[in-house]
Amino acid sequence: MERPIYVTRSSMPPFEEYCREIAELWDSRMLSNDGVKHKQFEQQLEDFLETPHIQLFPNGHTALELAIKALGLTGEVITTPFTFASTTLAILRCGLTPVFCDIEDKHYTMNADKLKALITDKTSAIIPVHVYGNICNYKKIKEIADKHGLKVIYDAAHTFGESVDGVNVSNLGDISMFSFHATKVFHTIEGGALSFSDKALDGRLSALRKFGMNGSEDAEIIGTNAKMTEFAAAMGICNLRHFDEYILGREQAFNRYRERLSDKKGIVLCPVQDNVKHNYAYFPVVFERETFGAGRDEIAAKLAAENIFARKYFYPLTSEFTAVKKICHPNETPVARRIAENVLSLPLNAEMTPETVDTICDIILSR
Repeated sequence: MERPIYVTRSSMPPFEEYCREIAELWDSRMLSNDGVKHKQFEQQLEDFLETPHIQLFPNGHTALELAIKALGLTGEVITTPFTFASTTLAILRCGLTPVFCDIEDKHYTMNADKLKALITDKTSAIIPVHVYGNICNYKKIKEIADKHGLKVIYDAAHTFGESVDGVNVSNLGDISMFSFHATKVFHTIEGGALSFSDKALDGRLSALRKFGMNGSEDAEIIGTNAKMTEFAAAMGICNLRHFDEYILGREQAFNRYRERLSDKKGIVLCPVQDNVKHNYAYFPVVFERETFGAGRDEIAAKLAAENIFARKYFYPLTSEFTAVKKICHPNETPVARRIAENVLSLPLNAEMTPETVDTICDIILSR
């Protein structure tokens, strides 16, 4: 390939459309602090996600940290090591201890059957992760959380726009966190959001992201600076208009991959979940060296030699990070370890052509 192909490629609205959206900012000079674009985007998201409350943030990681703060969590939080660094590090930065639950081997989400054994008198919450657009076993997680009086925050960074059993993922758990990083299916260049139903959280989260000040000169709680800019909100407004076409493009590439790679010995694909409206966020493949004849690292190297850059996503497990091991002793999570050592996310974006997908698959299958 003359032009590099990366695992993701940011979807962008027409340049002129974005320029029109931000033109009024040159007149108002209101660039932050919940300006017109911020308020417009927030309302549009509440409508689009069919959720009663949205708060916007400069990135998903800050949003997750402030969700933890807003719920007043203490002690231990059960989560998964098969995730991006942010999930685990947010827990640690809030002074809490992550307790790692293994994943199930089909969709790589938290294995809810393993939860009960991990709950102690120090447990205050569960932070499951919807992975690659695959949605957690939310019904069982809710049942366990309710029984033990635990809060649930979903890391929903991979599932913007999805619904399960007719319910938007924004309405699962006490809070759902979305990342609007440039690599996501929907982005604001950089940004994030929290969705929730408890109105009491609205004022607290608003104060937390504005130095603890909520419409006054007094800092009533210890907050931080976590406001989304008007330029980011404007990009969100534009991208929301085009979201359906972005998803259609991703779906076509996703389906082409499945046509080419399904039923190939030694290649394991996630089954498509039933009763889910998908966003086709990622295309993960697990390579079984013994039966396929080549391992994940060899395939990644072959693709890179052709200017195609897949990603070992997620590897390593967050429980194996040097910084994490210094603080807490990880539980055994053998399924998560096996998937992490063998999974490769293939390039996928809204503009990918069938010919590009075929080129990638030809390289993989030629091994």
